[in-house]
Amino acid sequence: MKDEKLNRRKLLGSTFALGAGIAMAGVARADETLKACGLTPAQTEGPFYPIQDQLDKNTDLTFVDGSNKKAIGEVVFLKGVVQDEFCRPVKGALVEIWQACHTGKYNHPSDPNPARLDPNFQYWGQAITNDKGEYHFKTIIPGAYPATSTWMRPPHIHFKVNLRGFNELTSQLYFKGNKFNNGDRILRSLGREERNRVIVDFVKQADGRKEGIFNISIKSI
Repeated sequence: MKDEKLNRRKLLGSTFALGAGIAMAGVARADETLKACGLTPAQTEGPFYPIQDQLDKNTDLTFVDGSNKKAIGEVVFLKGVVQDEFCRPVKGALVEIWQACHTGKYNHPSDPNPARLDPNFQYWGQAITNDKGEYHFKTIIPGAYPATSTWMRPPHIHFKVNLRGFNELTSQLYFKGNKFNNGDRILRSLGREERNRVIVDFVKQADGRKEGIFNISIKSI
């Protein structure tokens, strides 16, 4: 009888240890998932967020509705997934982008840059994420421009992501390998891991087009 009780205790102890081990493994996996889906770092909106509405705010910024001319600049395709802090896709999020044209000029009355505007570039686009949290844009690589006499802002695209139930995110995307990235004060204000989340490698595809993937993680309220 004594041996039977001891065996039962051992069995219960082993079962408890196994359960605890599985639970701890689950926690570890959850921690890894949360780490992998770290939030996209917020960055300044900047002074050139669009203030003049435009009829054409679709996902193709390389031309303006009503014109048969294309924007000047190197065309790139941008896509990604909007997800929450637990890597779950976020459906129905409004993703806005705005940027300078190929000369580094914004279509904004407060931009002091004397460079020329491109009348065939859209400057501002909007997309709504689908059931899988996916969005996409077609645009051009914007030009760099002087922020001060000693600071050149590298080519970048501004992002704003909005959906009820989530904190609004404003951030910026940068182009991997650009010579002005290392000296940019806004990009350098982020930690190394955060910088890696906002620098995108645009890779040439089999069909010849350049494509970059920018996945965005936002926090639920």
